Amino acid sequence: MSSPLRLSLVGDYRADAVAHQAIPLAIERAARWLNITAEAEWIATDRLDESELQLSDAVWVVPGSPYRNDAGVFDTLRWVRETGKPFLGSCGGFQYAFIECARNVLGIKDADTAENNSASKNIIIHPVACAVPDRKGDAPKLSGSVPEIRLRPGSYLQTFYGQETVSEEFFCNFEMNPEFEWAAMEAGFPVVARGAGGEARAIESPTHRFYIATLFQPQLASKPKEPHPVVLAFVQAAADWGKKKLDDSVLE
Repeated sequence: MSSPLRLSLVGDYRADAVAHQAIPLAIERAARWLNITAEAEWIATDRLDESELQLSDAVWVVPGSPYRNDAGVFDTLRWVRETGKPFLGSCGGFQYAFIECARNVLGIKDADTAENNSASKNIIIHPVACAVPDRKGDAPKLSGSVPEIRLRPGSYLQTFYGQETVSEEFFCNFEMNPEFEWAAMEAGFPVVARGAGGEARAIESPTHRFYIATLFQPQLASKPKEPHPVVLAFVQAAADWGKKKLDDSVLE
């Protein structure tokens, strides 16, 4: 019997966060669909350890920014980008992935989010411009199910869904500053999903095995008998990585 996949969930777990509760369930549903076993392990940002991440088959940087250890999250993002380990970032994971690329690929050292450092000259993540109508109470400006998310034809993301327009679940107050969208393309991580007004909603790497970051939260749209296509593809990428790791160990 093969060993279960090890998936690292990087973030500061909160029992009251619906998004955090939903992630292990979304992974479990995807793994069951693929007829494999996967174990999701939470790694708090203040105890990030590269040696522990090396043992995993994939990394998911989860919502919940700012993190208790932002520097550790950026180091993790750089590490997964440079090693090619399958990576998924959602909400805060999307925001930090873009910042990491801007800082370490393009050299924009003060690239930041308005949430953390409004004094920076390069605010590449800024407040959501247009609030969704009829959002609940004090929910974030961009929250709930949002339709008309357009996927870039031919992108990995679009192939996972098998369609070009989808609805997705959001829960955030910050998004990519359109004035810096050029930085995503320049760094090699083009925008592959857009809102109805053209807003950036996901980036991916066309050259990595699996490197996708979404402002939306795919785990929130996962259903018991219908695993989310992005989570399904993420778990499959982890399985492929695990197989390659095993094959490489046999050849050594």
